[in-house]
Amino acid sequence: MILHPWSHPSSAGFTLRGWHSTPSGKPLLHFLHGNGFCGRTYEPLLRLLASDFDLWLCDVQGHGDSDHGGRFHGWNRSAELAVEAFQAGLGRFGAVPRYASGHSFGGVLSGLILAAEPALFRRAVLLDPVLLSPAMIGVMALSELLGLQERHALARRAKERRSRWPDRAAAYAGLHGRGIFRGWSDAALHAYVEHALQEVDGGVELKCQPSREAEIFASYPRRLWRALAQVATPTLVLHGQASYPFVGKSVARWCALNHRVSAQRVSGGHCFMQEQPADCAARVSGFLLGTAGDD
Repeated sequence: MILHPWSHPSSAGFTLRGWHSTPSGKPLLHFLHGNGFCGRTYEPLLRLLASDFDLWLCDVQGHGDSDHGGRFHGWNRSAELAVEAFQAGLGRFGAVPRYASGHSFGGVLSGLILAAEPALFRRAVLLDPVLLSPAMIGVMALSELLGLQERHALARRAKERRSRWPDRAAAYAGLHGRGIFRGWSDAALHAYVEHALQEVDGGVELKCQPSREAEIFASYPRRLWRALAQVATPTLVLHGQASYPFVGKSVARWCALNHRVSAQRVSGGHCFMQEQPADCAARVSGFLLGTAGDD
């Protein structure tokens, strides 16, 4: 799988960057990563999908090779900027079918894009999107009003995350089997260590600053459920049976709210696609290409 870098000076005043495969005439898959990751973290999955799709990977503000860009511009604006960059680069692929996928934070951004741009993609598969329930969003909105959002547990843990190691081997050894990386395939963890870390004086460090990851955990998408109700693109949500309990409940809520959305519960945790990339790739391709049932 050969990937080429792209960059886009965004309307928000910072540069977004990412990767795309060599245009081949195959359908084009737009993929957005989870919070704290980057597009190429998912290379074991993407390598399998590349047999059926050309790929467009976008690193969101402050992730991967994209600029930090100062303050986090929010979930909704991040979705808009991903579309802006995608549309700027679409010409090189020609008039091919377009599909969307994304994991976690990137899955929610993809959902916002589907609502805002109904003609952009034919189908979508979202991977364990962190769909905050209306009650959770209400609590976070109140916390924001009171200035308490930084105390959110995930945000606090992210801010305290270790961000530097002597070298990539030490990073791999330190992360293997721990926290969110528990159960990941060796290839997936190697992809993370290779692409989500950068060389610095005295070692390697995370490209995504823990403070940026914390900012995202402490924030939330605006008008999320209004947007989810509007999605007209046939969408499959894959969610892990061992993921966060609220994910499955919110996915069920969305399916009940919108008949264009269906769901499958799969084995594994929040990062099941990093644990079992072959199973995930087969499910994604099957739905997007229509070989796993019709609309």
